[in-house]
Amino acid sequence: MENITVEALHERLENGEKIHLVDVREPNEHEEFNIGGKLIPLGKIRNMETEEIDEIKDEEIILYCRSGNRSGQAAAFLETLGFSNVKNLTGGMLAWKERIISDKS
Repeated sequence: MENITVEALHERLENGEKIHLVDVREPNEHEEFNIGGKLIPLGKIRNMETEEIDEIKDEEIILYCRSGNRSGQAAAFLETLGFSNVKNLTGGMLAWKERIISDKS
């Protein structure tokens, strides 16, 4: 599993890259604040309920959560299921809010 910083992801999004984002938090966290990722909570991934992303198994997928812990677990688990290019967003939404949103203020 590789990691990606919030700054690197933000730059790629700003440049218009099409990126597969997956939010592994719970629905209430996703509703509160998200950066456009498909919501698939960690529990669903652990139960191997990955049909929503199975067709992109060989493409880059960037996972995020609140702090980077759950998304790291999800990335490692997806690798065991044969996903070949998963990345964990280091620091998660906490880092995004701190470094990206607060920088724009």
